[in-house]
Amino acid sequence: MSHSAWLFCSLIISMVIILVLILKVKLNAAISLVLGSILMGLLSGISMVDTIEGINTGFGNMLKGMGLPIGFGIILGELVSASGGAKIIAHKIVKAFPKTKAIYAIGLAAFILAIPVYFDVTFVILIPIGVALMKEINKSIAHIVGAITIGAAAAHTMVPPTPAPLAAGEIFGFDTGIMIGFGTVFGLIGVFLVIFIYTKFLDKKTTFWNPALDESAEGVQIDAKEDAAVNPPSFGLSLLPIFVPIILILLNTVTGSAMGDAQPSIFVFLGDKTTALLAGAIVAYLIGVKCMGKEKAEKTATDSLSSAGIVFLITGAGGAFSNIITITGVSDAISDIVSGFTSNVFVVIILAYFVGLLIKQVTGSGTVSALTSMTIMSSVASSVALPPVMIAMACLAGTLFGATVNDSGFWIVTNMSGVSVKGGIKTYTLSEMIESVTFLILLLLVTLGYVIIF
Repeated sequence: MSHSAWLFCSLIISMVIILVLILKVKLNAAISLVLGSILMGLLSGISMVDTIEGINTGFGNMLKGMGLPIGFGIILGELVSASGGAKIIAHKIVKAFPKTKAIYAIGLAAFILAIPVYFDVTFVILIPIGVALMKEINKSIAHIVGAITIGAAAAHTMVPPTPAPLAAGEIFGFDTGIMIGFGTVFGLIGVFLVIFIYTKFLDKKTTFWNPALDESAEGVQIDAKEDAAVNPPSFGLSLLPIFVPIILILLNTVTGSAMGDAQPSIFVFLGDKTTALLAGAIVAYLIGVKCMGKEKAEKTATDSLSSAGIVFLITGAGGAFSNIITITGVSDAISDIVSGFTSNVFVVIILAYFVGLLIKQVTGSGTVSALTSMTIMSSVASSVALPPVMIAMACLAGTLFGATVNDSGFWIVTNMSGVSVKGGIKTYTLSEMIESVTFLILLLLVTLGYVIIF
């Protein structure tokens, strides 16, 4: 067996061990990634000292670029939610659409809310609004759950500051503004297309959704009461913390592309993802103080970071795994093995998609599967005649496919909306499968256009 083939086998063995530890042993994903990194280092022939140093370096390098942005993003999202701004955004967007297009409004609101806040918070905010609309627009709970899932999943998967798309630039070496631009455009197009396809399917296949079997009487009752101590901000103020970092990052990207070396350093400073998300968090904090008082705003900001620890660990462990792939020569081995395919950009996009898809099926974690698949595919990005953001998005699209009982989002949806496991598969799983395939088709179409033009 050649050295390159053995290195590739080492990667496969290490990934299998990681998956066994996560799925069978039920070990924490971050610990599993570090143990898998150690195994891969030893199997590849580097010393134990070099292995652990490589893990520490990879962990540090990943969090050096992402630790503060992730933390600021979490604070921003929690403050937008706690101040009542998220509900204001949701209500205003839904009311702006005619009743006949209310499903699209729910999906758009989910997309916008899921940029700064977690998927479960987005779902909690929107499901009461959707349920209230159901009878007015004569649609089933499947329509509502599907629309929320489609919108929230697209933003969560494609648009920073969610950890996976935020990590794409670090792993592939492109600007975060590029990921925001591509992710937002692709995401919005995908959301409206998939909602159209999914709702048409439900409307035509009237027997597909069976309330007797697909809805559960044991669903969680969501308390929609408002906190009297909170005075929600206006619609414009609610959106401000979301758009401030996005505008700053995009401004840096645009001026950098247009001006090159002549770009003023102020744009680079303000458009850095750390500075931009810090600005967004400060704006969210000031609005929070205005809406719920200084004490509650401070408590919300502090409490929000209690959930950040595991995000930091998994993200950093993904960086460690990535660095071990590089220093062991596995990345070069992968590049050698697939070098015959890199001339066909369509094959590369499809390969990236299926790497993300396969890892997601067994891990159930969108973050772990995204970080792992992007790390693997980054080794071939430099030899492919495509912008690396396209390969990153293919990996991310693959991680949307087939999420079921091993995905935490599946249980959030079923428990909060009162649908059965079967109903969850028909809503959460099916809608994300359609969305995943739709993103792949869009990426292939854009790839075709790129090949024709360039």
